[in-house]
Amino acid sequence: MTAEKNTYIKNAAPEKLELVIAIVNTPKVRYYTNLIQSCMSNLQLSLPASGTSEKAILNYLGMNQPNRTAICGVVRQEKVKDLLEILDDSFTNLKGGGGIAFTIPLSSLIGTLVYGFLSNDKRTIQV
Repeated sequence: MTAEKNTYIKNAAPEKLELVIAIVNTPKVRYYTNLIQSCMSNLQLSLPASGTSEKAILNYLGMNQPNRTAICGVVRQEKVKDLLEILDDSFTNLKGGGGIAFTIPLSSLIGTLVYGFLSNDKRTIQV
């Protein structure tokens, strides 16, 4: 019986990752989650959100519904600009689709497999 050795691609971190956070009206969560996933995001987390913003600001952002949800997703840096443009267009043109989105760069991850999963990089899967 021979033992097979798993091999992984070395230096598998060519793409930087960013955490995208979108705060949207709760009825549109599924739409926005699918939209973020379409930009090669393997991980999305939806959390109920509330805040202390004035009603005038919420109305300006199109978030006048009482229930809001924060969606967090990990996206490759190269996809962030496209995703934010798509989100901005949806926030503006989708009825009841108001919201706000921003990104936070992820500066450090430990482990090739974790990076491979979060970046949707098929090269890090064992050969």
